[in-house]
Amino acid sequence: MKPETLNFFDKVYKVAKLIPYGKVTSYGAIAKYLGAARSARMVGYAMNGSHNKDVPAHRVVNKKGLLTGKHHFEGTNLMQQLLESEGVEVVNNQIQNLKSVYWDPSIELK
Repeated sequence: MKPETLNFFDKVYKVAKLIPYGKVTSYGAIAKYLGAARSARMVGYAMNGSHNKDVPAHRVVNKKGLLTGKHHFEGTNLMQQLLESEGVEVVNNQIQNLKSVYWDPSIELK
């Protein structure tokens, strides 16, 4: 499928699948990379619908590193558990050392 024929959610999924193991990015960073800087909430909606699409949605957090999407994962702490299994430290729903694990698609996918 050609990129120009992808809908916004599919474009979000394509970027999210590129987030490396042990790294996170934000809803806003994906939106900005896709040329829709004011569409962070739409990226969040896409992540909500991504669970059957082999998308590592657990690697997408808010700009402050908060696990704002955690209630969309099965179980109480699945999002945190998935991140911790990749070596990402999470305390009180907050990614620790965000700078060291942050992946910015606008920089990494030039």
